[in-house]
Amino acid sequence: MRIAAMRESLERIGRFDPQRARDRFLASFEPDLCKFIVIDGVSVGFVLTRPEKDYLKLEHFYVMPEHQGKGIGSTVMQTILADADARSIEVKLGALRDSDSNRFYQRHGFVKEAEDEWDIYYARQPQ
Repeated sequence: MRIAAMRESLERIGRFDPQRARDRFLASFEPDLCKFIVIDGVSVGFVLTRPEKDYLKLEHFYVMPEHQGKGIGSTVMQTILADADARSIEVKLGALRDSDSNRFYQRHGFVKEAEDEWDIYYARQPQ
């Protein structure tokens, strides 16, 4: 699911390598923290949030390309943010530079904090 959701963005910047994508994913994946996004009995994506000491880290958030643009990601994001707001904690994440996900995160109140060669790092303060 991750590779399918990210393939276009990775190809756009010349970084599509299925093995590297798999290795990077496995380095931060914890099955106990993963929640699948299921619509009408079909898994259309997944989200993994990791509680840190002072914030919630959105480690993975993927919706399959054929299910994007239907409001699914926004609905899931609103649930994550409502939970963080109720606990008065910040949410942090990283997004691949030049990915469409950057606009998505900015629409949901995330503000750029830093960036490196490949990623942009965002945070959203509790509301």
